[in-house]
Amino acid sequence: MEWVTEVIGQYGYGAIYILLAIGIVGLPIPDEIMMVTIGYLSSIHVLSYPLSVLLGFLGTVTGMTVSYWIGRRFGKPLLLRFGKYLFLTPNKLEKVERLFERYAQWTIIFGYYIPGVRHLTCYVSGISGINFRKYFIISSIGALIWCLIFVTIGYGVGGVI
Repeated sequence: MEWVTEVIGQYGYGAIYILLAIGIVGLPIPDEIMMVTIGYLSSIHVLSYPLSVLLGFLGTVTGMTVSYWIGRRFGKPLLLRFGKYLFLTPNKLEKVERLFERYAQWTIIFGYYIPGVRHLTCYVSGISGINFRKYFIISSIGALIWCLIFVTIGYGVGGVI
């Protein structure tokens, strides 16, 4: 985690945007810890709180949009071809798609708070063919809430220390 703090310290808001975008796509970056750290850095006036939330939100939405389109373009063909190795038959895939479509809005919003699930919901949204506009609105709401919560936690902790 130290390297993330160093990168943010050196490159500032651009690093926040890039790290969150690639973290949501699936690279192993500890998003929650990073956001709390960003909040802490805001509390000691190294970063601006509003800009930190804004760039965190934009980076998250960018990562989610890229993941959605990757899932939309490549996900289903890959699952149909290699799903048998994961015990995912075309029938099971169809059931998962129907279930996901029914509960998509709640899965996308609450999936943010479960590491790993946040990443999968983006891809599954694209795979299942959820309308992009609907997905974008729901995921943006979830991203804003998620960013506000974790940056605010870090900001609050910084005020106590």
